[in-house]
Amino acid sequence: MDLNEAAVFVKVVQLGSFSAAARQLGLPTSTVSNRVARLEKRLGVTLLQRTTRRLNLTEVGQLYFQHALTGLGHFLAAEAAVSATATEAKGRLRVTAPADLGDDLLAQMICQVNAAHPQIEIELILTDRYIDFIAEGVDVAIRTGALPDSSLVAKKVGVACWALFASPDYLQSAPPLRTPQDLLQHQCLQFTPLGKDEWTLQRADEVVTLPMNRSVLVNHVGLIRKMAQAGAGLALLPTYLCRNALAANQLLRVLPAWHAKADPVHLVYPQQKYLAPKLRAFLDIAALELQGGMQGDI
Repeated sequence: MDLNEAAVFVKVVQLGSFSAAARQLGLPTSTVSNRVARLEKRLGVTLLQRTTRRLNLTEVGQLYFQHALTGLGHFLAAEAAVSATATEAKGRLRVTAPADLGDDLLAQMICQVNAAHPQIEIELILTDRYIDFIAEGVDVAIRTGALPDSSLVAKKVGVACWALFASPDYLQSAPPLRTPQDLLQHQCLQFTPLGKDEWTLQRADEVVTLPMNRSVLVNHVGLIRKMAQAGAGLALLPTYLCRNALAANQLLRVLPAWHAKADPVHLVYPQQKYLAPKLRAFLDIAALELQGGMQGDI
């Protein structure tokens, strides 16, 4: 089937002549006539009765014209819809991120996207597992740590550095804290993904591993931060998650020369020839927000 033949036939009927259709289509009249003739030959019917003065639709020609006109309208609407999608940042965007990335950072990022592009609908999925983009219909992921070799596109946007924090009230009544070994005399609030039995700290090339007393184990980083702010003990927390608490003097960084793991953070998405505007808009804003939130963490 040749849609060009159907389109030319519809135009001939609408304008009432081969010559008028040819002028509007920018084609020779002979080409227009030949395409209609090929259409009739392929269908095995006469669609138009030609006289020296006018064209008349046959009964089957009228039937074909009505259906062809409707079909071509659907094709034009489909192309218009795709063209709009290719130029406007709109539609649902499924984003996945690790659960410990932090509510404040994620909330700020999503608010910025919504403010700039209100027609983008974001579905955020918090999970620590590596998802299958295609099978689970995910557009983009925020991932921390080393990335496995893959065909995915990865854009580094920061480093998540974990360091020691405690509230001023806790430190006022706690034992002195001058070296990592002094942590053994303190109440340590443990975020379980960092390890249940020990903490590993480093300063330049120096690495120290300390056994933990395992008195408080929690797998939610936001709760660990709140407990530290409440004076319940020392905690290893991502520095970007503590900036507001530091500014409000609710937390202090202790042993500032030392830190735990420092993981690169990437925006990851499948390779694609044409990047959807909604994804491009999200990537631009998310990169700025993540870079700003994690700047100077180490």
